[in-house]
Amino acid sequence: MRDWIDSYEERTWQTTENGTVRYALIGLGWWTIDVALPAIESSDLGEVTVLVSSSTEKATRLADENDVASGISYDEFHDGAAADEYDAIYVGTPNAYHLEYAETAAELDKAVLCEKPMEATVERAEAMVEACDAADAPLMIAYRMQTDPAVQRARELIADGFLGEPVSVYGHNTQSLLEMIPDPDQWRLDADLSGYGTSVMDLGIYSINTTRFLLRRDPVSVQAEMVSNHEAFADVPDERSSSLLVFEDDVQMISTSSQHAHEDTHLKITGTEGRIELRPAFHGECSLHLSRGDVSVTIEHGSFDAEREMKEEFDYFADRLLGDGDLYPDGRHGLQDMRIIEAIHDSAERGEPVALE
Repeated sequence: MRDWIDSYEERTWQTTENGTVRYALIGLGWWTIDVALPAIESSDLGEVTVLVSSSTEKATRLADENDVASGISYDEFHDGAAADEYDAIYVGTPNAYHLEYAETAAELDKAVLCEKPMEATVERAEAMVEACDAADAPLMIAYRMQTDPAVQRARELIADGFLGEPVSVYGHNTQSLLEMIPDPDQWRLDADLSGYGTSVMDLGIYSINTTRFLLRRDPVSVQAEMVSNHEAFADVPDERSSSLLVFEDDVQMISTSSQHAHEDTHLKITGTEGRIELRPAFHGECSLHLSRGDVSVTIEHGSFDAEREMKEEFDYFADRLLGDGDLYPDGRHGLQDMRIIEAIHDSAERGEPVALE
């Protein structure tokens, strides 16, 4: 166990330590500027060379403030401005705008790292995959949990049989969106921009995707209920959401999420012989709790806040572009999440279970 703990933060995925990927960051909200940009600047294999925003003035101002070489507008990006100054884009705009920037990047022969969920609808996510495939442009979806050491080690343990046979999963993710951003007109509460809804798209996806990654299984059916009571959530159906997902091999998962609740995140997987729990799980800190027989172990790594998680994600993406490892989670992986989310909303609307192909 001592050796395992000592190697806890090792990058078992790394294939190269050489080279630099230059990024254009698209969509300059607080997450991009306060988390993604410093994560790249502290990374081993990346640098930010272009910022892209609604106006040249805003992009240039933020570029100057953050010591980035160039700032351009969305229109200038689509016209190919500064295309020789970056190798890849990071898309951090509202969900419904992801596709257009990925399509342009593919046309410009650039790699794409797109925030989750990858788009507003399944159809638009399919179009993104098709565009990147047609141009042979690398496409990865930004699931930062997949490179967090707690999740990486949990996946290894599950593969080694620590749980025995997985039986059940409980995933929970809540936050108070209106306390974080006190604006009822924000894009996450606008169905035209967010997509199917707000809580499952933005929060529930963490539990579902991390479970898919850990178990290497996908859901085969879902049954869901959701409700919106607060007036700010009138345009979206899922202020609160709960789902029962049946994964391959009859693993049962309950997933709950809400954008209007006390912040709380955890993911617990119970098997025939052990239990693995991430608590807290998804909001920039993740601790691993293990139980098997009479033995329980807790491993915390407080240095892995959201910025550090993003640093790992960006270095992983760059490693895949510069080295010889397979790129995962790719666009098809993200597309499957979109299909799951669509099925959850479909089930809640119809009031009955929905099968997944």
